[in-house]
Amino acid sequence: MRLFFLRLPVVFLFLLTIGSSAAHAQSAPAAAATADWETLRPEGEEFSVLMPKGSTFQTSKEPYHKMELNTRTYLFSSKSSGPVFAVVSLSGIKSNPALYTEMQRLNSYVDAFKTLFAPKIRKDAIAKLTLVGEKNLQGHPGREYRLTIGDLAGTAQVFATRKRFYSLVYLNTKKDDALQEQFLSSFVLPEKGETPPTAAVQTPSVADEGTASGGTSDTAPAKPAANAERESRPDDAARAEPGKRAPISAGVLNGKAISLPKPDYPPEARAAGAEGVVVIQVTIDELGNVAEARAISGPKMLQEVSVNAALQAKFTPTLVAGEPVRVTGVLVFNFGRPMS
Repeated sequence: MRLFFLRLPVVFLFLLTIGSSAAHAQSAPAAAATADWETLRPEGEEFSVLMPKGSTFQTSKEPYHKMELNTRTYLFSSKSSGPVFAVVSLSGIKSNPALYTEMQRLNSYVDAFKTLFAPKIRKDAIAKLTLVGEKNLQGHPGREYRLTIGDLAGTAQVFATRKRFYSLVYLNTKKDDALQEQFLSSFVLPEKGETPPTAAVQTPSVADEGTASGGTSDTAPAKPAANAERESRPDDAARAEPGKRAPISAGVLNGKAISLPKPDYPPEARAAGAEGVVVIQVTIDELGNVAEARAISGPKMLQEVSVNAALQAKFTPTLVAGEPVRVTGVLVFNFGRPMS
C-alpha cells in the first residue's frame, strides 16, 4: 500500500506532461494560421485588408427583390472547422436619398448578404445575425453583428460606401479574440468623399457595376502583393510632390525592416485591458528612414506608442532603376496579453 502511494506523484507528473503536450499541439495550428499574411487591395474595390495567404475569389450576379446584385467574395478557409476570413462586396442598390435613407439601403444589403453568404460556408445552413451595435469607418455608416453559420460563430462588420457594400467576416469553431482582432482591425476604407487610390494588389479583373457578365466564375486564388515595388500610386499618407516620383506601395512592411522597435505597453492601457492589433501607415524616405507615420486602425490607447515605434524603424533604401525612391505601406503591431 505504501508503495502505491509513493508512485502516485510519478503518475500525476506523467499525466500532466501528456496534457501539456496535447494542449501545445492544439494551439500550434492557430499560431501557424497567422504566420503568413498578405495585403489584399483588389482592383475595382475601395478597401484593403490583411488576410492569410491562399485566399480565393468568386464573383457572380444574384437576383434580389426584382434587382440584380453583383457579388464578389474574397475568402480564406483553412479547413472545415475554421477559421474563416472573408470580405463580401456587393453592389446594385444605388444610393438614392430621395427614396430611402442610407441606413435603409444598408439594411437591404445586410438582408442580401445574410441570404447569399451562408451557402458559401455551410451548404443548406442559415445565417443568424445578432446586432451588437452601430459602427462607423472613415465616415461610412455601418454595424457590427454576431454571426453564426452552422457550427461556426464570430463577427460580421458591415459598411456601405456610395458605390458598394462590404461585409468583413471572421468565423471559427472556437474563440480566438486575438486572431479576430488582427483581421478585423486591418480593414481600411478611404475617407468618405475621397477617391480611393489605384489598386496596388491585383485580383482577377471584375467588370464595373452594371456591366459584369452573368454567371459565377471558377474559384481562383486571389493574387498576392507580388511585384508591389513596381507599382506606384499616390497614398493618403504621402502624396506625390511636384517634381517627385510618387511613393511605391509595398503592403505590410514588418518583415522588410532592418530594425523595428517593439512599442511600449502603456501602464494605463494595460490596466484598462486594452489589447489588439494596431496598423500604422508609414512613408519611408530615400534613405530608409520613416518620414511619416499615422495610425489607421486599432485601439486608441495603443496608437500613439505604435506611431512612436514606427518612426524609429529603419529600412534598406529601395532602388528603382538604380535610383532611391520613397515607399509607403503599413506596420502592424500586435498587443496581446503575453506582450510585456
